[in-house]
Amino acid sequence: MAVELTLAHSGDPDDAFMWWPLTGKVMPDGTPRPGSDAQPRIDGGEFVFRAVPGDIAVFNRLAARPEAAGGAPYDITALSARAWTDVADRYAITDCGGSFGDGYGPKVVAKASDASIACINCLREPYKLIAVPGLRTTAAMTLLLALGGDAREQTKRFVEVPFDQILPAVMKGEVEAGLVIHEGQLSFRELPLKQVVDLGAWWKGETGLPLPLGVNAMKRDLETRFGDGTLRRVARLLEMSLDYALSHREESVDYTMAYADLNAKNSGTPSPSRASVEKYLDMYVTDLTVQMGQRGRTALEWLLREGAEHGLCSGVAQIEPIAG
Repeated sequence: MAVELTLAHSGDPDDAFMWWPLTGKVMPDGTPRPGSDAQPRIDGGEFVFRAVPGDIAVFNRLAARPEAAGGAPYDITALSARAWTDVADRYAITDCGGSFGDGYGPKVVAKASDASIACINCLREPYKLIAVPGLRTTAAMTLLLALGGDAREQTKRFVEVPFDQILPAVMKGEVEAGLVIHEGQLSFRELPLKQVVDLGAWWKGETGLPLPLGVNAMKRDLETRFGDGTLRRVARLLEMSLDYALSHREESVDYTMAYADLNAKNSGTPSPSRASVEKYLDMYVTDLTVQMGQRGRTALEWLLREGAEHGLCSGVAQIEPIAG
């Protein structure tokens, strides 16, 4: 009898795109999608995989809790690159499934009518509140690097808001600016908002490297639970899932539309066109997603070293992504 492994992924189109061939198609709330078409396309052998769509900030917090307090509940989970440093002893990164912004990335936005915010320097004003999608997210850490100065003081102005509620918070005037991730990087243009800074562009200008945003990670104890080589076997299944999704792109995009529609509804933006979703997928399901490789690993090492040196994340001695 196959053993169930949980696979937690963010509720945005790129993660849904990658993993449905392994988990089967599920509704955005994680409930099974009816019909034979919803069945997995990849044979997991000794394992079956259950998708758990959700908010990356929640996954970051759950992974960081002690096991006794209900922490690290998922066998495979999406994590912010910054959050992974807190749990590197429990979770190993996979070589595939990472999210990189190559010259683009999370954006800080403000009301188009707000003349007091014209550039990143304006965001350093001590009284300006900024909505962020979680303090453990890579986006928040990168913003702190870009702002410079005393990170503790800067963080006091950060207001944690679910990623799909950041645009509404800016529109309602609850905060002066918002740090948008996922499809918000494109959909904010449907509202009377303006871009203040693109953190992926800022990072590439500083380093010449892509900005590592999210990683896919597996519990290290899979090796003790199911035998030596389990991490590589699971990593290979994840690679097969991504390969299948890419080679069946039309079906994969069709599946992701429900996730994009729900995120748009929650953020108060119009339902995205298929072309818009495909543009987003082209941005975040890339060659670096298929295989992090040395370029992705170098970018990840550089970012986490910068974060650790500024006291923004835990230091990691070695990064060894697992490939199948």
